[in-house]
Amino acid sequence: MFLSHSWKRAGNYYKRNSAKLVFRRPLDVRTPDPIISFTFDDFPRTALLTAVRILQEYGAAGTYYVALGLLGGDSPSGPICVKDDLIDLLQQGHELGCHTFAHCHSWNTPSDKFEASVLKNKSALEELIPGAEFRSISYPISEPRPLTKRNIAQHFSCCRAGGQTFNTGTADLNQLSSFFLEQSRGRIQTVKDLIDRNRDERGWLIFATHDVEANPSPYGCTPEFFKQVVQYAVESGARILPVARALDTIRGVSADVIRQTHRQAETSENRRLPASS
Repeated sequence: MFLSHSWKRAGNYYKRNSAKLVFRRPLDVRTPDPIISFTFDDFPRTALLTAVRILQEYGAAGTYYVALGLLGGDSPSGPICVKDDLIDLLQQGHELGCHTFAHCHSWNTPSDKFEASVLKNKSALEELIPGAEFRSISYPISEPRPLTKRNIAQHFSCCRAGGQTFNTGTADLNQLSSFFLEQSRGRIQTVKDLIDRNRDERGWLIFATHDVEANPSPYGCTPEFFKQVVQYAVESGARILPVARALDTIRGVSADVIRQTHRQAETSENRRLPASS
């Protein structure tokens, strides 16, 4: 039994870490202010009916990762959204993200089938809401296979995984880290400490959860807990942005930093050049 448990732990470690080392797309996270994003996987209806109200109370918007093959059905985190919910969400300034069409397990699903489900989800969205698009994906259930990570990168601006940490320094757009709130449910200080670290390092912290209701599933959290997190995030001075907008902001800041660095280098070089006679 000990050997079986050890092999299982070794296998889980491999799943968590193998893709991190390959097919990376670097993002230099350098911003004047920390950034925090709130994301919801599967898009259960309570993530709209309850969580949106809390976010809007603080002038914030979130990113909702939907598997359209589950639309209108039930799930372990409660009833899944319907078409009108998608429209309402976009009209209120939130973002939709991809979660594959069939909610494919990111490790157990062969890479070609995973990609086919991603493309089906994108086509389904276009059919439901012409002109709408997914700019980011959240890997369902687990970290991705290395080849899945490689294949999916071409379809999105960024891809969100897990990791229970924030993004700082050089992040990987093909496997951004996030922090699942349900893993610290009832331990608000753990979450506050993470927000403080993100503030100090001026990073990009992506929170993730599923349902938000008074009696949450094992994958969700209560409205009270969620509101505490949002309020502390705002009080930390972080910019609260959906994932795609956060990425655009970081890229804009990085481009400005690069241009400023080039200008400073050119100025220094000009100062060293001898004056022409």
